[in-house]
Amino acid sequence: MKLKTEKDHKEIKRHGNYEFPVHISLEKIQAYEQHSFPWHWHPEIELTWIMSGQIEYFVNDKKYLLTEGEGLFCNGNTLHSGYMKDGQDCNYLSVTFHPRFIYGYENSLLQTKYVDFITSNESWHSLKLEKDIDWHQTIVRQIQNIYQISQSPSPDYELQTHLILTEIWLNLYRYYISLPVNAHHPQKHLSRLKDILFYLQERYAQEISLDEIADHVNICKSECCRFFKKYMKMTIFEYILFLRIQNSLPLLREGESITKIASMTGFSTSAYYGQIFKRYMGCAPSQYRKEHMEET
Repeated sequence: MKLKTEKDHKEIKRHGNYEFPVHISLEKIQAYEQHSFPWHWHPEIELTWIMSGQIEYFVNDKKYLLTEGEGLFCNGNTLHSGYMKDGQDCNYLSVTFHPRFIYGYENSLLQTKYVDFITSNESWHSLKLEKDIDWHQTIVRQIQNIYQISQSPSPDYELQTHLILTEIWLNLYRYYISLPVNAHHPQKHLSRLKDILFYLQERYAQEISLDEIADHVNICKSECCRFFKKYMKMTIFEYILFLRIQNSLPLLREGESITKIASMTGFSTSAYYGQIFKRYMGCAPSQYRKEHMEET
């Protein structure tokens, strides 16, 4: 399974529809290529419940280890990714919903007072739902309840789901409103990070210098490196290699030659491409192509 994104890393996936903007899905980290889902974002809120195993989960500059029974609140428009930890699979439930599902119509009091208060604050990008905090576990049980009623939807299923998500939001609002006033001021870093990611996605197959990247976001080279590694937990060069390998996978499945793929994705030689591919994917490009062409 491969998570699909646009060039700015916005996920290409419908999270419900306009009439009912809620999506409930069971996920397995092992099902993803490289046993991870890459950095992406979407305007929807995401709630996660870990059903079994564990997962290493990143949201903006925050790293979490989530284990069975725990959960996560991930705010809308936040960059997030997940990775297998210690070779152990993770089964988890994902509930995504558009903030509009809570507030109803634009500029309503519910939106301006209760929803925007949280969604507009980039410093409140996520919250781990711990096992030993009662109100956290209340939310986890509510996420479980959403899953249960989705399995055999009753005639009032949508209304039940709305009530549960509103209760969850009320718990989150009461927590965030209780924080010190100085914690209510949003940060301004996410747009810069998205700008860098979009720039790299557009140019991953070309030679890209650090000077060019830093100039693009109007910061010095050292600050650009520090900033990127703080949020992405890898260097810019490591990320470019990761991006090139990710973009080579569809070409391999289509049966393109390895020499041509190496050239198309920015590698100087097919040998270097094979070396980096094995580092990330654990096998040679030819082996990956053979296995996945047989599947199709």
